[in-house]
Amino acid sequence: MNTVAKKPAPQSPWTWILITLLWGSVFFFTSTWMLGKASAWLDAGGFLPGGAATLTVYLLYVPVLIVIALVAMAVKNRLDPGSLKQLERQKAVKEGKRERYFVSFAGGIASSFLFAVLTAIAHIAAVPVTGAVIRLSPATVAVAGVLNIAAGLGASLLVGMIFLASGVGRKVKRA
Repeated sequence: MNTVAKKPAPQSPWTWILITLLWGSVFFFTSTWMLGKASAWLDAGGFLPGGAATLTVYLLYVPVLIVIALVAMAVKNRLDPGSLKQLERQKAVKEGKRERYFVSFAGGIASSFLFAVLTAIAHIAAVPVTGAVIRLSPATVAVAGVLNIAAGLGASLLVGMIFLASGVGRKVKRA
């Protein structure tokens, strides 16, 4: 039987945007919560954005997420034209040489931390619009970033469990 390596269809910008909005939104709200916790521990409450201010910051944050999605797509297409590396990774997963469910442990850690930093920057930058009380030291942002890693890993674990339960990634049994 001849097996021809199939070339994946190029991913739509909408795929990149929707996935980035999904994870960016999760990380925005977990980061905001972690910034509040870290601030209560280290800054004696220097981060008090109320619900309306947080929603306003989020609405300003969404266009940033869209830009991140489009830049990430462009970088990926530049680094892996034709998606050859992606095809190799998919083949390795199918052959059992790579993890199926927890796609990138290091990527999850980095994303969790960096989104906490981005969220802190967004809250600080939006102070003229929101009027919220925001005083964040670099140490507070770093602690919130580390705390957010737990949230990111928890979310990744949840997605992995959903994949396991739904059968995503299982080999198809042939008769």
